[in-house]
Amino acid sequence: MHRPLNPPTIRAPFARYSHGVEVAAGKRIVAVSGQLGARADDTVPESVEEQAEICFANIEAILGEAGMGLEDIVRINAYVTHRAYMRPYMTVRDRVVADPPPASTLMIVGGFTRPEFKVEIEVIAAA
Repeated sequence: MHRPLNPPTIRAPFARYSHGVEVAAGKRIVAVSGQLGARADDTVPESVEEQAEICFANIEAILGEAGMGLEDIVRINAYVTHRAYMRPYMTVRDRVVADPPPASTLMIVGGFTRPEFKVEIEVIAAA
């Protein structure tokens, strides 16, 4: 089990994430490149929620190749193209990540490789 690091001497996290996560010695680490909301047939749904669901499904498939799952995520970096997309992304994130929640950063960016993409998610997992 990973240990969340949320010191009582600093402000509590703004949402459902941990300020830090300690990974025990001897664990394997997997870094997953940023995943975009494109299905295998290259179609991209309009909604941020659906794109985020695809991102996490892709991440789950990649982690599965290493014998890991979403519960092994210790760090999330997510990027959205508009402030209005933060809450829909976070709703999906909060539903799929395990307890205790991983460390997480969310940034608003100017865009991605194609204009229809609204969210990109990369993770680090350890097991």
